Amino acid sequence: MRSLPRWAWFAILLGLLAATALILLAMGREPICKCGTIRLWHGEVVSAENSQHISDWYTPSHIAHGLLLYAALHLVARRLGLLPRAVIATVIEAAWEIVENTDAVIRHYREATIALDYFGDSVLNSTMDIVAMWVGFALAARLPVWASVALLVVTEVCVALVIRDNLTLNVLMLLWPIEAVKEWQSAR
Repeated sequence: MRSLPRWAWFAILLGLLAATALILLAMGREPICKCGTIRLWHGEVVSAENSQHISDWYTPSHIAHGLLLYAALHLVARRLGLLPRAVIATVIEAAWEIVENTDAVIRHYREATIALDYFGDSVLNSTMDIVAMWVGFALAARLPVWASVALLVVTEVCVALVIRDNLTLNVLMLLWPIEAVKEWQSAR
């Protein structure tokens, strides 16, 4: 099979982003924050506007997704090349954004974690989460392994210290809720 030109891979990536947005809209997700504004950054975690704007305290988690997806795909699919692996990573991230915004997962987040006011992401936030994953993926492709690992550790620790949540805690509490962790997270 002949490789696609570079522009075609980028068109596929943008097409996946657009398809994700359309699916989320069809699911009834809000296009932007119900507040009617679009902010570059929203830093208040316990807020109806969390996960509604371009970026927030969970954006580093999506950069971490990119770092981790790059590493995993580098190990199992290195022969595919960078852009095909970026497409696979985007499909995985887009699938997560869609699943994360289903009623069942939103309900589970609200029951098992500290996200009592979480009602799902806006379409804007979900698409920007995919862009954040692209940033992490691109960084991992360019940085030495030790720098990618350091970036992952530093962001996880910093976000945990600031908001008492991060990718690791989010996954833990989603899959295996621990009451002591929930209590620690609630003591903001």
